[in-house]
Amino acid sequence: MQSYEILREVFQVCPPKQLASDLGLSISMIYKWAEPPDEAHGSGSTNPLDRIDLLMQCTRDPRIVQWICERAGGFFIQNPKIRAPHPEFLIPATNQIVQEFADLLAVIATAASDNSISLKEAKSIRARWEELKCVTEGFVACCEEGNFDRMRTQALDVKK
Repeated sequence: MQSYEILREVFQVCPPKQLASDLGLSISMIYKWAEPPDEAHGSGSTNPLDRIDLLMQCTRDPRIVQWICERAGGFFIQNPKIRAPHPEFLIPATNQIVQEFADLLAVIATAASDNSISLKEAKSIRARWEELKCVTEGFVACCEEGNFDRMRTQALDVKK
């Protein structure tokens, strides 16, 4: 789906007039965001979604998307790059995901042992949780694609 198509759908829920008022922009600018880009006729306008996409392409910094996801109440997990299938690595991949869960539980148990969690402990829990989400997403993607070579490679990198 194109960004202008998403904005058209959003405008069904949040009227362009309201957006223009809230953002301090002209209503014509808001409507241009929902038009396809057309260099020949000059219609459409680079909308905020396309600008974020350009910012991501220029910086290649996933913290931008992570920040947006956090503002929306979620989180960003990057899709793993899938290569040729190697299903014989299912057992090591499963073991790695179980180990990641165990590591997170150990961090939580240690932090909670005194019935109090400090800011440093909370940051440690968050770091392990973020790592677990990434490893889990990689595992799920490998399951969907039948490719566990990437999981094997990650397991070897973790052991180094």
